[in-house]
Amino acid sequence: MLRVGFTSLHVPFRSWPRSTVKYFSRSAPGRPSFFTRTLTSSTLGSRWTHGSLTRSRSISSAATKEVVSSEQLGVTEPKVHSDIPIANADECKVSILWGPQRWSRFHHIWLRDHCRCPDCFHPITKQRLLNTFEIPADIKPLHVQGSTDGLEVVWPGTSTESHSSVYPWTWLQANTYDPALQTTPTRKVLWGSKIEKSPPSVTYTEVIDDKGLHKWLTNVETFGFCFVSGVPATPEATEELCERIGFIRETQYGKFWEFTADLSKGDTAYTTMALGAHTDNTYFTDPCGLQLFHLLSHTEGSGGATLLVDGYYVAALMKELHPKFHDLLSRVSIPAHAAGEPSALYTPSPPAMYPPLRYHPRTKELVQIRWNNDDRSVMSHLLPDEVEEWYQAIKIWNELLTKPDSEYWVQLSPGTVLTIDNHRVLHGRSAFDGKRRVCGAYIGIDEYRSKLAVLKEKFDGTHNNGENKVWRPEDSRSIWNSYL
Repeated sequence: MLRVGFTSLHVPFRSWPRSTVKYFSRSAPGRPSFFTRTLTSSTLGSRWTHGSLTRSRSISSAATKEVVSSEQLGVTEPKVHSDIPIANADECKVSILWGPQRWSRFHHIWLRDHCRCPDCFHPITKQRLLNTFEIPADIKPLHVQGSTDGLEVVWPGTSTESHSSVYPWTWLQANTYDPALQTTPTRKVLWGSKIEKSPPSVTYTEVIDDKGLHKWLTNVETFGFCFVSGVPATPEATEELCERIGFIRETQYGKFWEFTADLSKGDTAYTTMALGAHTDNTYFTDPCGLQLFHLLSHTEGSGGATLLVDGYYVAALMKELHPKFHDLLSRVSIPAHAAGEPSALYTPSPPAMYPPLRYHPRTKELVQIRWNNDDRSVMSHLLPDEVEEWYQAIKIWNELLTKPDSEYWVQLSPGTVLTIDNHRVLHGRSAFDGKRRVCGAYIGIDEYRSKLAVLKEKFDGTHNNGENKVWRPEDSRSIWNSYL
């Protein structure tokens, strides 16, 4: 029997690589030493290891029955100066010391479940092969050590074979849960009316290339919108541009749409009326992610300026100036409908589940603005003591949306396509007269995010998490990609 920290494991020597057994001890009660001792079946030597630092001293086989401290062995634990983190294992978890006061713990069953060797995780399809439900609840590693590749773990397998796993250090850091990872919010630039001095834009010739497409979508992620200039003023060129991002989302307005003020569809967009700042598709369970507009022509009239408002900027203002009402708009859901077409009647499912301001439940980061007062349905689910406060809250919200400092007005012209993040930026227009012809499309949020993620892989290289390329087929996505 060998003692491993405070645990006991019956381990046959023949199951260990090179006839060695590695385990962890504590140099003082309650304090992990984070150093390993190696026992060999032939010499039963004792060795403290950390990276390339080693000191060894032979001990008798009788001494191996109890944990022997380095002080008893006459060995001074070396000072840590390697870049390799220190790992330690106990009954339930593997602990990793990243640096002073920085550590993570991972349950054994969690680590075993996340092995990404070719037997457990398909290197091409990126799908799990391991049967999670066959992992013993009390599984413990046979062997744990740090290396330049990452955390190396040997698991019990069959009666004659063990199973080896390697977890890159950067991947473990990115996925630590004990303690929980302190995430950095996605970098976004909040803006008001002064954005007119230098709005984000790219050229049509740029976005034909993937590098330009990356710049375009990164601008949308950062600012919530971006212009593409120099686009041929035709529906065909505009549709082709939309498809550079992903599949066009078909709705009751069609797939790729082209409209004038003829009320051919039952929506005020098909009129000459002014439209206040709003997001589209509040009546969908899953509103579109991106919206693209291209003014093809405007003759025999004037007006029709485009309005943009950064919903994240206004939400930040409201949270700072009116926290109570901000909280109300992040809690109270608003039902919505699209009922202008006799052949269609859209409401979200469930109908009253989505507030105007949606925050991530774990990171508390604002992730979606969902606001169109024109499409709002009956507020019959309000609590009696919240009715007056709710009306006060949406009034303040509207006042902040319509402040001159919040509004960015721009007159679109043929050849310039406007791309909007419909989960962040509200849009509207001024009234107009004459003949105004506009085309555009919706792109799903998942299609947009997928394309941006692929482009980040290609140009940023930020999602591979220190992959072990031994298990990565050529030209394949890393198995340690942060999205997987």
